[in-house]
Amino acid sequence: MASTITSKLFGSTGTPPKSICPSRADKQLSIRSLSSRAGSTTQISQDANGEPYRRRVSTFQSELDRSLGARVVGLGPVATDSSDFQSRYEPGHPAADASGMVKYPNVNTVVEMTDMREAQRSYDANVNVIGATRTMVERTLDILRS
Repeated sequence: MASTITSKLFGSTGTPPKSICPSRADKQLSIRSLSSRAGSTTQISQDANGEPYRRRVSTFQSELDRSLGARVVGLGPVATDSSDFQSRYEPGHPAADASGMVKYPNVNTVVEMTDMREAQRSYDANVNVIGATRTMVERTLDILRS
């Protein structure tokens, strides 16, 4: 029974499964998405509709992992932020409209950097929880063996 518990929690390799919390790949994708947005704050290249880059936000969703028999966190759909674009009066700019206003992406560098730090801290906290869980299970198994 003890080996069954260990293999369910930590897999055959002794390492925690990626599905207990958002996986490394999910977190890396989220951080990559954040950093691409942070780099888009001053780009005014326009899409087919004549609009600049629109901020996209990574979402997470709860999923059922049948092998664990538990709900886990997975990467959800990427949502588009519908907030207004930043507008600046620059009449000489090639992208300016008839009134001289230029639309810039709806990306705030401070918000993006804060989100990035939050994602990193969340990942670190999840790694610590997995480590603590592993230690508790190992101690429980030691007690059962005694």
